[in-house]
Amino acid sequence: MTGLPNGTTVDLSADVQRQPPSSCSLDRGCVGVTPLTARREPWMNSLLHDPTLASLLEQHGSPLNVVTADPMLANVRELNAVAKARSLDFRVFFARKANKCLTFVNAAPLAGSGIDVASLNELEQTLQSGIASNDIICTAAIKNANLVEVCVRNEITLTIDNEDELSLITHTAEKLAKPAFVAIRLSGFIHDGNKLHSRFGVDIEQCESFAKGIAADHVRVTGLHFHLDGYCAQQRVAAIDQSLAVVPSLRQQGHPIEFLDIGGGFPISYLSSGEQWETFWNEHRRGLLQQRPPLTYRGHGLGLIAVDGKIVGKPNSYPYYQTPTRSAWLAQILDSPVADGTVADQVRDHDLQLRCEPGRSILDGCGMTIARVEFRKQNAEGDWLIGLSMNRTQCRTSSDDFLVDPIVIPQTDRSESELQNQNQTEPMEGFLVGAYCTESELICLRKLRFPAGIRRGDLVAFPNTAGYLMHFLESRSHQFPLAKNLVYDSRSQTPWMLDKIDAE
Repeated sequence: MTGLPNGTTVDLSADVQRQPPSSCSLDRGCVGVTPLTARREPWMNSLLHDPTLASLLEQHGSPLNVVTADPMLANVRELNAVAKARSLDFRVFFARKANKCLTFVNAAPLAGSGIDVASLNELEQTLQSGIASNDIICTAAIKNANLVEVCVRNEITLTIDNEDELSLITHTAEKLAKPAFVAIRLSGFIHDGNKLHSRFGVDIEQCESFAKGIAADHVRVTGLHFHLDGYCAQQRVAAIDQSLAVVPSLRQQGHPIEFLDIGGGFPISYLSSGEQWETFWNEHRRGLLQQRPPLTYRGHGLGLIAVDGKIVGKPNSYPYYQTPTRSAWLAQILDSPVADGTVADQVRDHDLQLRCEPGRSILDGCGMTIARVEFRKQNAEGDWLIGLSMNRTQCRTSSDDFLVDPIVIPQTDRSESELQNQNQTEPMEGFLVGAYCTESELICLRKLRFPAGIRRGDLVAFPNTAGYLMHFLESRSHQFPLAKNLVYDSRSQTPWMLDKIDAE
């Protein structure tokens, strides 16, 4: 039982365990002009049918992030099972930058996962949560003296890819009279005859000479590391194969290479249907060519542009539908043939632990972002603009748009005058807009249909936002408060609690 701000006491326990309501009704309130229907976990369907949801937003504000760790545990164990079936020494390190909630830091050890940190705050919070130093790796793109000192003092491995980092780490190790542990971050792998360029990493052709400049009495190279952009499995195979090739020479130099870390980028799918995904892009291209009404606000291209009757560019979007994903993708990599066997065979033969640092794929199914409708109005083109109590940074990464249909949860507590307003229930088409005072402030660039209308006070849910979408770009412009993060735990006597990050 839990108390809500209106005085209601509600039993919210065991929602995850019970049979969820049918999800079909949830998909009827908001549909893209070309639909992109979300995959959802059972707990999401249960929550979205719960009549107390609006009270949670009244208590904690809009938007509200709701997270749960159960899917995270299952996702890590799924990857572990793939490696175990191939007799690999394997370790997942959860990429903390994907979500700031401490709930996931505390849950990681339950699945045997370590933590990948990318800043001093992330590191200090992780240590304060009781995570052991040998369960942490620091991959921060920028490492200042304070961050390096905390890592060296606590014997936490740092990734390095330049002489300035190495000099700072060496100086810090000398000052503290403690060895520093590092992994050389590599890049510049060759795949299909092309070099894979990256702003991160020592070019693999320079790896051995870079390692020779490392003073082994102060700095110990215990691993190799890489992170590739995109989701191509065969690029990973090439990078692993070429990384393994330099291990013997580095060991001959006296560096005790113990692990190879292949970074993140494990693919997931947000959508139920690959056909919907393909149809959307086909129709979007037609809209840009003026062969049909545009699917986006004022014909936004989402990375594409029409030039002389042809579409050029490439989508600036996460591949919201793709296959294979997560464990099947990892299995494909490990079973790929290389010289003298498979990738898994070669990792074993080199006596290495294989590591990875997923973020998005580990948080698949772990969260939703929910906001309240504050107004509706029509623009000069006749499209409805639906204003939400949130801003676009609270459901966005580097992609141009969140290409998943939101979910409308109608609220029945309406005044008589509101109920008599025909616009409340007539079908509507338009766009979700946010709180920042700019013309570009759209929560969704795609045009959406509301078959039964949408009203002030209704709720709009964005499913599966835990991985990067909640926090990666969140902003306090206009001095708006950041969204609260509410943790749902069906096994707890207090199933709703604010994440500890909000108490800091």
